Amino acid sequence: MINKISAYLVALSFSLTTSLAVVAQDAKYSNKNALPEIGVVASDAISLDKEMLVGDAVMRQMRGQSPLISDPVLDEYLQDLGNRLVVHAENAKFPFEFFWVNNDAINAFAFFGGHIGVHTGLMRRADNESELASVLAHEISHVTQRHIARRMQAQQRSSPLALASMIGGLLIAMANPEAGIAAIQAGSAASAQMQIDYTRSNEQEADRIGITMLARAGFDPKAAATFFSTMAEEYRMVSRPPARLLTHPLTETRIADARSRADDYPRRFLPINKQFELAKARIMARYSFDSGYAIEYFEAAVKQSVQRSAEANQYGLALAYMRAEKIQQAQTIMDELLTGDSSNLFYLDAMTDIYLAQGQALKAIEMLQPHVTHNPRNQVLALNQANAYISAQKYDEAISLLKDFLLVKKDYQIAHQLMSEAFQKAKRFSQMHQSKAEVYALYGAYNRAVDELQYAYNFAGDDHLEKQRIRARIKQFRDQEERLQRL
Repeated sequence: MINKISAYLVALSFSLTTSLAVVAQDAKYSNKNALPEIGVVASDAISLDKEMLVGDAVMRQMRGQSPLISDPVLDEYLQDLGNRLVVHAENAKFPFEFFWVNNDAINAFAFFGGHIGVHTGLMRRADNESELASVLAHEISHVTQRHIARRMQAQQRSSPLALASMIGGLLIAMANPEAGIAAIQAGSAASAQMQIDYTRSNEQEADRIGITMLARAGFDPKAAATFFSTMAEEYRMVSRPPARLLTHPLTETRIADARSRADDYPRRFLPINKQFELAKARIMARYSFDSGYAIEYFEAAVKQSVQRSAEANQYGLALAYMRAEKIQQAQTIMDELLTGDSSNLFYLDAMTDIYLAQGQALKAIEMLQPHVTHNPRNQVLALNQANAYISAQKYDEAISLLKDFLLVKKDYQIAHQLMSEAFQKAKRFSQMHQSKAEVYALYGAYNRAVDELQYAYNFAGDDHLEKQRIRARIKQFRDQEERLQRL
């Protein structure tokens, strides 16, 4: 049952995406003063508690079935940017989780429980942080306005054929937007038209609220229109645009409407954001380009000496050298960058990797220690330090640091994986299997998680308190699975 629900929700979320799935603005939906439909209508379809439960279930399946990126540096940047917007959002009922999908499509999407995914291709095409923020603000608005819940309410009033057509968009849609939208649109013509009409009003509402949020957060409110123009221009000369543009064209009307809404707020001319430039360079060097092309690209960019992104280009080149195992060349660049900005998380992360590649884990620990002491629960610092401790065979220190970190970020996959590695190398096999169980649970693989806990139970020996904790955790996993099956 949960697989069908997940597929349905994924299909719904994809019709709400901000990028190429955006819908043409019809004149009949152009009333700027229309109030959003929230509250009773959405609550009739699904409660907030169930929304969070189902959103968590979909997120667990996505971890196992979609190309998500586990990158603490990029996660830290995206979550920080998203949080800066969420504090200016109305009707934010729960914490938001922002994550990356390794896909070159210009795409972002939202689904239940405040989960918002951003494709690497969108970041690569964004020209500045305000453009990226405009996409996040749009997706946050879909969540706060409960568009998926309202969509479910509309489906309940329609033919069952509409529901059947929506279930067709499997989780693969998250990784392949065109395949996903084709599956979603495979239903009857009447259902598809209802879907388009309903989505049109959602998109207009998310545009309006998102631009307001963007302005309140201190970003350039005109960024939404400029990014729409970038997307439209990219596919203007393509003989057959992506399927999502064919279904929901990004017209000049919508771009003009975004410009008009932005005119209600003062234009902001912001300086180049260094963190944005570094995040973009990291995505290109590590995820978008193959290792050979990445070196060529960033070597050429460094030679061009473009002032706005000079440091980012050097950083990207260092990452490209690291992928090609040219460690000394990467270190030469990173030494210079760290000299100018010794607390930059992007630089500290890269230099840690360089030290570990050189077998100098103690140097990495020494470099990170003052930063970890000041900010022990920062994911970049804590996870890099834990990794360095493991490389230096300081397993107890790694375990202690990771336990503290997991108190505040209990669902962070890399932390559980590092914990499992530390326990394994310390030959603490009961705890190792417990950590592996937590990783499987993050994928929604509760049967595998229970198997690992049973292995842990067998290794617990005469430690009755440990066995009691393991039995309790097994019961929790089985209860979670039963709750999902009842949805």
